[in-house]
Amino acid sequence: MWRYKVMVEDGIDLTSSGAAARADAILADNRGWTRGGQHAFQRVGSGSYEFVVKIATPGTVDAICGAAGLQTRGEVNCRVGENVVVNLKRWVLGSPQFDGPIAEYQALIINHEVGHRIGRGHEGCPGPGQPAPAMMQQIKGLNGCVANAWPYNRGGTYLGGPAVP
Repeated sequence: MWRYKVMVEDGIDLTSSGAAARADAILADNRGWTRGGQHAFQRVGSGSYEFVVKIATPGTVDAICGAAGLQTRGEVNCRVGENVVVNLKRWVLGSPQFDGPIAEYQALIINHEVGHRIGRGHEGCPGPGQPAPAMMQQIKGLNGCVANAWPYNRGGTYLGGPAVP
């Protein structure tokens, strides 16, 4: 069981309860990492936890991710240790590479960065017209794949691709 918290940077127009409810729904979805029973998630308000979803402004994301040597340039999200760091800009605006609804892009952000926390690496496009893996850096381009937010399809098939170093 992966225990997690959700935090929202002070002073932004996003409630902690709303962000937590959205993260809960994404992590509980049967197309997510819980498929197949290998992973389970439980949000906690206090006590021990394995990761924290932090939704923050681009400058804060740059500071947190930059401290670990990751260059987010005010544009992307990252995972550093127990921190799943979500860029508010991407949470609100999505990505030009992702043509789906913003709720789906939010699911991609959570699924991708939590995927790193549970030990998954980046994956590439499995082929033209195929769903992009949730572990693909879709913001950098789809390489012929179709935008996709979920690790599994509704039938339970893992939507993966070749490992990317």
